[in-house]
Amino acid sequence: MALEHAILVSLLEKPGSGYELARRFERSIGYFWTATHQQIYRVLKRMENDGWVDVRDVPQQGRPDKKEYSVADLGRAALTSWLHDPIEPESVRHDLAVKIRGAAFDEDPSALIREVERHRQAHRNRLAHYLAGEARDFPVPEASGTGPGASLDAERELQHVVLRGGIAYERMMIDWLDDVLATLARFGPGR
Repeated sequence: MALEHAILVSLLEKPGSGYELARRFERSIGYFWTATHQQIYRVLKRMENDGWVDVRDVPQQGRPDKKEYSVADLGRAALTSWLHDPIEPESVRHDLAVKIRGAAFDEDPSALIREVERHRQAHRNRLAHYLAGEARDFPVPEASGTGPGASLDAERELQHVVLRGGIAYERMMIDWLDDVLATLARFGPGR
């Protein structure tokens, strides 16, 4: 996937400025596709030149005008074409897994244990962030006033299923790292 496709999806969900788009990447899309502010602005300029996005100046009081981007017909066509193209399943490339296998050749696994614990905490933090976002953005149907007969909103449902995938992934990683720590605990210096 190219950054252009992630930007098109985000702008179709809601038009916005480059700054607003960068904030969305930090908040949600960025957990699945990361980009720096500079990359986003550079790609937006290219997409504007290619006719994929429309830009309008939005006056602001007390601040410079901002540019608001939205998806143009050419951008929608490019996204549709990409959505229809097959992609290969991703291969896992995981440095930590190689380090774990390499621990069999290290006399003292304490450094690796600290590294695994650090990774585990990072995954716990991301899981907590995802769960807080889910509670905020996707409340239980009874709490939001919608019931089983309510019409489905494809955009929200698809956003939620991606978030649920992230939640499942983080839980799986935490479980795996717990297993790694339990396995490493059986080995000590000079085993």
